[in-house]
Order: sequence, then structure tokens, then C-alpha cells
Amino acid sequence: MKQKVALIDRRLITDFLYILSPVSVVFSFFSIVLDVAEKEKVIVSVSIVAILFATYLLLWIRANTLSKVEFSVDNSYVVVKVGDIFKEQGYKVIGFNEYFDTIVDNKIISENTLNGIFLNEVETDINQLDSLIETDGVLREKLIEINEKRAHGKKNKFRLGSIIQYGEYLLTAFSKFDDDNRAYLCMNDYVNFLLNFWNEIDIIYAGKSVSVPLMGSGVTRFKGFSNITDQELLELLLWSFKISRIKFSYPSKITIVIHESRKDRINFYKLKGVV
Repeated sequence: MKQKVALIDRRLITDFLYILSPVSVVFSFFSIVLDVAEKEKVIVSVSIVAILFATYLLLWIRANTLSKVEFSVDNSYVVVKVGDIFKEQGYKVIGFNEYFDTIVDNKIISENTLNGIFLNEVETDINQLDSLIETDGVLREKLIEINEKRAHGKKNKFRLGSIIQYGEYLLTAFSKFDDDNRAYLCMNDYVNFLLNFWNEIDIIYAGKSVSVPLMGSGVTRFKGFSNITDQELLELLLWSFKISRIKFSYPSKITIVIHESRKDRINFYKLKGVV
């Protein structure tokens, strides 16, 4: 078990005291009402202390092994969990670069990224996808530049956060590309992406559930923030959702899906206190 929550954690102690209060009342009541011998009182007291210690230890273990949390953000139902985004119901978000490239050659797109897996293993008609990206009228409105100097890949560059709907998938322009086809973002780019992204989701989702990966936890380089953690990215994602004011009313929900390989980097127990 990887320790994510300290043994002496303020939130953990608060949760324990919440359990302890009614137990203390019951114990005090029986201590007054029942005529128990002094020796038996000591045994009972030691037993209760042991039970309470075990309860605290179990709470601590649970806090460190959580892989799913559910909570409400401004009346929207939010789930953060470990899983496979391709198995989720409703819309599934896949991050592309700002050109919506579809070449999986481990130079422009790596086969090991979510983007690469989608193109290699899920999408069977890349030509149809390319045609939609080229002709979609709504997406064309988000075009910001035609990069004629680009030697490989597409040349049309779109605003970060732009979304094109492709069946049950929502493809979004997430990362910028430098001249060597390396994905990168500045932190203000990431924040702007999130705000534009949620605005586009609000227009598209039409009451359906939406599943989102942890955007930025893969090969994207954050200029000036080389040590940004997955936990920080997740908290930014939740914060941006909160301020977007989108309403996912039950049974629709927003699900943030954490890949199995990243679960030890996420403190799920902490998340409810973030928003």
C-alpha cells in the first residue's frame, strides 16, 4: 500500500471524531446505568480503546487505498475513479494536438498515448475522421492559423479547447506542438484550455454523461512547471469544472478517469476537500 494520507491527517481525524461521538455517548450511558464491577470496567474500557484504535487504523487504510470517490460540485454529480475510459458510458473525451493530427508514427503521435490507442485500436476509418476534421463547419470556426511551414501532419491549427463530436467520442484540441512535433503547454495555455473546453462541453453534452481523462498527465511538457504533479492537474481540472457552472443533473454525470498506471499518484481521499 502506497501511503498517500498521513497517519495523523486533519481530515482523517475529523472523520474519526464523527464516528467517535455517538460511541462515546453510548458508552457513557451504559457506564451510568449498569452496575459494573471496577475490574470489569477496566476490561471494557481497554476493549473499547482497542476497538477505536482499530477503527482509526481501518479508516487510514481505506483513505490510502481509495480508487474511486463521488461527490457533488454545485449540484453536478462528479465521479473520479481508476478505470478504462473506453469502457465508460456516454461521451468519451480524447485529447488531440492543436492540429488534430491522426498520424501515429511515434513522432507526431505516440502509440502508447490515449490519442494513439484511440487511432490505432478504436477508430477503424481514419480517412473518414480526417474528412470530418477537414469539413466540419463548427470546428472551422475555431481555426486560428494555417501553418504552411509545417512539413509533416496537418496544417490547420485550432484554438485549444475546440471540440469535434465523432460518434460517442469528443475529440478536443489539447496540446500545442513545437517545430519538432513535441507536445507542450504553458500553464496559462492549460487554464485557457480548461475554460474553453468546459464551455464547449456545455454546448455539446445535451444531458448525457461525459468521461474525461486526466488531461496533461502523459507526454505533454509544461513549460516552467517541470515538476507539476498529477494531483495538481486533477485539482485544476476539478476547479475549472466548478467555475464553469455546468450542471450535470442525475442520472448524467461527469467522470474523470484515472489510468491504472497513475493511481498511486492520486490522493483520492483529499479530493472532496478540494471543491
